[in-house]
Amino acid sequence: MTCIIGLVHEGTVWIGGDSGSVSGWNVRTTMLEKVFRVQDFLIGYTGSFRMGQILQYHLEVPPQEGVGDLRYLVTEFVPRVRACFKDHWFSTIDDKDNQGGTFLLGYRGHLYTVFDDFQINEPGDKIGACGNGQEYALGAMMALRHLPPEARIMRTLGIVAYFSPIIYTPFHILSMEG
Repeated sequence: MTCIIGLVHEGTVWIGGDSGSVSGWNVRTTMLEKVFRVQDFLIGYTGSFRMGQILQYHLEVPPQEGVGDLRYLVTEFVPRVRACFKDHWFSTIDDKDNQGGTFLLGYRGHLYTVFDDFQINEPGDKIGACGNGQEYALGAMMALRHLPPEARIMRTLGIVAYFSPIIYTPFHILSMEG
């Protein structure tokens, strides 16, 4: 499992994540970074490395034209993610099975959570977390709101690692201007 944390500060989206890799009772540090850029998107994922690799190396979304951001994400981004997962054997998405994975998405200065059923939410407080220790992360993000974005995420990941034995350094943080 992993912990992914995001925030929006002055029109820039920041997303950070840890380097833990868990399989049963085995916990290792991975060289794979769970936060990356794809086209105009900043993505931080939790769960399956396969899901992250599909998003990072196979996802292609047409440019936004003539619609608002949320409509674009719902009508263009999500269908492309679903098709990508199906085409690359991540899940058996059909009319009955609608399971993907959870990840944070930065797009045009906004932070969204994409849930495993492909719903999209934009948090009103402009902070988000998913994965192991997300409750600790959200609490720490609120308590540390006086810190600059990168320091805030780094310190929060450290707090989550204190409480969760499967959150590992190094931590990776990327940002994308809106």
